[in-house]
Amino acid sequence: MPTPKIFESEYRFCLILWEHEPISSRELSELCKEKLGWSKTTTYTVIKRLSDRDVVKNENAVVTSLVSKDEAQKAEIDELVEKKFEGSLPAFIAAFAKRQKLSDKEIEEIERIIEKGGQ
Repeated sequence: MPTPKIFESEYRFCLILWEHEPISSRELSELCKEKLGWSKTTTYTVIKRLSDRDVVKNENAVVTSLVSKDEAQKAEIDELVEKKFEGSLPAFIAAFAKRQKLSDKEIEEIERIIEKGGQ
């Protein structure tokens, strides 16, 4: 099953959730007010929206994620590569490498990841 789409403001919410889960919806609302400037109503709306899309679970006022940070990031990269680079991972990597000055250590790490098949 594909990872559900998580939009930018929802992702910022998920960053808070991933760091603190499991967490009560009340505590999560307080953190979102502090870190994102959201009202309680906004937080509860996002919880409901993400719950409807199977990104989070809100059971007995305790919120937990159903999609990990790693899964969300992979899905976002897959979408980016598909939309902007016509599905070509080498084209994406070439564009990234042209924009970023990679250190020898970073290049070695990337090579290690490629050799292990992304594991």
